[in-house]
Order: sequence, then structure tokens, then C-alpha cells
Amino acid sequence: ILKTLNSWFWWENIWMPINCTWADFVDRDGLVFPKPHQLYATIPYAFVLLIIRFFSERYVAIPLAKALGIKNVRRVKPQPNPVLESYFRECSRHPSQSEIKGLAKKCNCTVHLVEKWFRRRRNLEIPTVLQKFKEAFWRFSFYLTSSIVGFIFLYDKPWFYDIWQTWVGYPFQTLLPSQYWYYMAEIGFYWSLIFTLGIDIKRKADFMAHVVHHLAAIGLMSGSWCGNYVRLGTLVMFVHDTADFWLEAAKMFNYARWEKTCNMLFIIFSIAFFITRIILLPFWILRATLYQPTYYSTTPVIAYFLFNGMLLTLQGLHLYWGYLIFKILKRFVFLK
Repeated sequence: ILKTLNSWFWWENIWMPINCTWADFVDRDGLVFPKPHQLYATIPYAFVLLIIRFFSERYVAIPLAKALGIKNVRRVKPQPNPVLESYFRECSRHPSQSEIKGLAKKCNCTVHLVEKWFRRRRNLEIPTVLQKFKEAFWRFSFYLTSSIVGFIFLYDKPWFYDIWQTWVGYPFQTLLPSQYWYYMAEIGFYWSLIFTLGIDIKRKADFMAHVVHHLAAIGLMSGSWCGNYVRLGTLVMFVHDTADFWLEAAKMFNYARWEKTCNMLFIIFSIAFFITRIILLPFWILRATLYQPTYYSTTPVIAYFLFNGMLLTLQGLHLYWGYLIFKILKRFVFLK
């Protein structure tokens, strides 16, 4: 069954134009092609990024937070109580008055102590400002670094200025070392975000949107790697990262209560978001993925529909987030 599924997944009609086979993607004559098995390396790279995150949060983010006036609030832990802990996890975090009385009888203590225990236990679930600051600092550091490095990798490439160049010579486009490391770092980063979903701060408003975004991003980058859509892939990554570090910077100053700086950074982020995600991505990159391939092949391969489907999914998320950003800006302008 696995062999059959493997042969179906790597069926040439899915990934490449007519009259091309996987044998054509063997390195030769100075041409180097991306290889699917190289994607396995993104998992250990993700753990390397988690190690870097641990040290950067501990030795850079925490001292920076203290310098900005953010204190590490120590919350009082409730006394260990297996009965109340089990009820908290399995039944309710906010028991009614009658339930509290029943638990008090069961634990042979007063109603006041049970109420106090649940209050302290709920407080432990609320992330501290320092925790939020550390997460924002890590994302800010990665997105800023990837934006700078991405620009260095792309500024001298012809397809950075002329989107048609992404298809010139396709599928026989050589893989550059810069493109390899750009991909490995980006996919590894999104794997690391998925690995830490259980311990990172959960935001109810768009938690599932973030999960869908991370999975779609990994699927899109991995698929574009296998199909050698690397030129377009690097442009998509660059367009995404250039707005995100402004948002994380705004969050950091918001946690430090630097209101004017936070507001200014959020406005810059909003402008960058609408330019990159609402204008450039659909009218520049999606145009190159939906429209331009018809000039190079009269019979689109299955990957054409898969990749564009994932890109349209991401664009749908961008429209949703754009709506949330617009609501915040509206409140900021009209309600001050």
C-alpha cells in the first residue's frame, strides 16, 4: 500500500510539465535541482531554532524586558489538591456556588478556601506579560532577520524585478545555495511554531487561523521545493516576512506600555500588511502563479491547482486578518 501511495504521490503528471520525467532532475552540467529528501533536514533545523529561541529569550529578551520596565510577576500557586485539580481540568474552571459547596465537603475544607484555590489556579493559566514579550521578541527576531537576509538574497536576481523571469527556463532552473538555506530556515521555523503550539500562548480570536496558516505554509513551501518553483517560493516568503516584524515590534512596546511607539509601529505594520498581503501577493505573485503559466504550457499539471489552492487559502486568511486590522484601526482613529 505504501509503495502504491508513494508511486501515486510522485506521479510525474502531478509535478512537472509534459515530456519531463524525474530522470531529468538529476544534477548535471552545472545544474543543481532541489531534492524532496532534503526536506527531512527541516525537522532537525526546527530543533536548532528552538534551541536558539531558548537562549535568545533567556539572555536577550528577559534583560530587554527589564530595561523596558516589564516585571516578572510571580503568581502564588495553590496548594496541591488532586480532587480540585481533577475537577478543574475535567469539569469546570468556574464552578457554581453549589458545586463549590460540594467540593468543600469532599475536601473537608471551607467554601472560602475552595474559591481561593480556583482563583489562584485560574491565574496560573493566564500568561504573564513577560511570557508574551518573550514570544513577540522571538518572532520579531526571526522575521526581521529573514526579511534582511531575504532582501540580500533577492535584490540582484532578475525575477525580483520582473516576475516573468520566475518561469524562464522552467523546470530546468538551477538551485542556488542561498535559496536552499532560505527554504530550510523558513520551513524549519514554521515546524518549530507547530511544535510549540501546546506551550505557546493561545489566542482565542485566531488560534485555528494560525494553525491553518502554519500547515498551509509548510505544505506550500515543501510542494514548491519538490516542483522546483523555488523562485516564486522565495518571493512569497519575502512578501510575508516584511510586514510581520513590525507587528511583533508593536506588541513588544505595547507590553512595555510605550503607547505612542506602539501606535506608530502598528500603523507602519498596517500599511506594510495591506501593501504586501492585499496588493502585492494577489496582483503580483498570484498573477504569476495563476495567469503566467498558461503562456508556458497549454495543459496545466495537477500541482498548478494544488499550489494555487494553498495560495488562495493563505490569501483568504490575509483578508480575514486584514478585516481584523481594519477594525482596530477604525477604533484607533474614531474612538482614540
